[in-house]
Amino acid sequence: MVPDYAELHCLSNFSFLRGASHPAELIDRAVALNYRAIAITDECSVSGVVRAHEAARDTPIKLIIGSEFQLADGPKIVLLATTLTGYSNLSELITTARRAAKKGSYRICKKDFGDCLDDCLALFIPSAEPQQKDLEWFHEIFHDRGWLAVELLRGPDDLAQLENLQQLGKHFGIPLVASGDVHMHVRQRKPVQDVVTAIRLGIPVGQLGRALYPNSERHLRSIGRLAKIYPPALLLETLTIAERCHFSLDELRYEYPEELVPAGVTAITHLKKLTAVGAAQRYPNGVPENVVSLVDRELKLIEELGFEPYFLTVHDIVRFARSQHILCQGRGSAANSALCYCLGITEVDPGRMQVLFERFISKERNEPPDIDVDFEHQRREEVMQYIYKKFGRDRAALTATLITYRPKSALRDVGKALGLTLDQTDRLAKSMAWWDGKQVKEDRLREAGFDPNNPVIRQLAELTHELIGFPRHLSQHTGGFVIDNRKLSRLVPIENAAMADRTVIQWDKDDLDALGLLKVDVLALGMLSAIRRSIDLINDF
Repeated sequence: MVPDYAELHCLSNFSFLRGASHPAELIDRAVALNYRAIAITDECSVSGVVRAHEAARDTPIKLIIGSEFQLADGPKIVLLATTLTGYSNLSELITTARRAAKKGSYRICKKDFGDCLDDCLALFIPSAEPQQKDLEWFHEIFHDRGWLAVELLRGPDDLAQLENLQQLGKHFGIPLVASGDVHMHVRQRKPVQDVVTAIRLGIPVGQLGRALYPNSERHLRSIGRLAKIYPPALLLETLTIAERCHFSLDELRYEYPEELVPAGVTAITHLKKLTAVGAAQRYPNGVPENVVSLVDRELKLIEELGFEPYFLTVHDIVRFARSQHILCQGRGSAANSALCYCLGITEVDPGRMQVLFERFISKERNEPPDIDVDFEHQRREEVMQYIYKKFGRDRAALTATLITYRPKSALRDVGKALGLTLDQTDRLAKSMAWWDGKQVKEDRLREAGFDPNNPVIRQLAELTHELIGFPRHLSQHTGGFVIDNRKLSRLVPIENAAMADRTVIQWDKDDLDALGLLKVDVLALGMLSAIRRSIDLINDF
């Protein structure tokens, strides 16, 4: 009888330049293999879990959310969230590690693990020779919720490794469990995994030696094959762990900032008051009846959908900018809102033209509002720092932008990984045109002086096709802020941006849309700076 199985240690390509498969590919493959559950445990990150969550939503498989950590003073650990509290604690731990290092890296030590991780399970990922002090520490911290991971990957002596881990587990009182250190959904992705390793280390594949994995075992293996490798008890233990993990991203709830509403007043009452004041300023000779009707209808829908704090947040940001004489202007579908006009966010007068509010917010679409506000390019930073100061860096951060491989960047990186010279990779990249789409065409290669039938060039083209669309790294959004009433790091991890005094979350706008979380767009527009300079010049005459 073939046992059930849950994979508890799995890296997607959101472990940038380590994993070789998209989260959705891992989910689909795990479903095809009849796994009971799969844990996405990217390195000090949850950047890919929303995509995994979307892929797993309508499947029978359970998605477990976790993360892998390489301690600066200890072993490699995998943490798995069992509850919402466990996920929030995991998110804070990732934030601590990421904020302690420059962008793109992290630092975490044994002292960072404490009682706050009670709702997380832990796997000890053993090195070739596990240290006794590390095992003692692990057992002390995770004494009733820690396991020693057994990862048998067709090494030189898997049997001896298994026996050694069994002795260590018995000696330290730590139960054993099977896991796969998965880096790809199918073994055919091994060349891609080799290439991203070379890109990460900055060394051509041919010179990596032992830095490459010796085989392609780090893929999702069939349960029948696993049953021939692991003792039945270790496979059964994966299900025991999976059954203790109940958290789903569907449990996350966004909480609007409360300080924007005066004490003793509801959000909708305050919004109505501000709208009435703004309408009186916009229409000093009386508010037209059609505008009154539009505003009332919009307020009812906003209250029904619970979006009133969002409008209060945008109003507060615009109010600050204008108090500092910073030019700003709302645009996009928000211009169809009479409410936004009365609040001073947009400048399209609904009393003079027809507007369609449903282009902005529709109950049927069930999408959160999205108000784009442009500020003077040279003074936008003042507005951003106001947000950080008002809400605190623990409650406000920029949305991430996911940088993915496009044909030219993929050609350059794959070319260098395969040992081509800088001149050759430059010629390859420049041979591509935007109208070629995502294909590396043979005629383009010939135009650049390369033979498409050359084994290296053929392999380069194949690997480039595989790498296009892969996430490369996280960058910062042009100005999309996420602001929460609680510590934002309990909703999503926060890390340092490349720019000073900037922090970003680990999810991009598509992730936020998928979870129904709101962002406030604080954008820069050079033309507003030009208008400001023109006004100043005119006033100087």
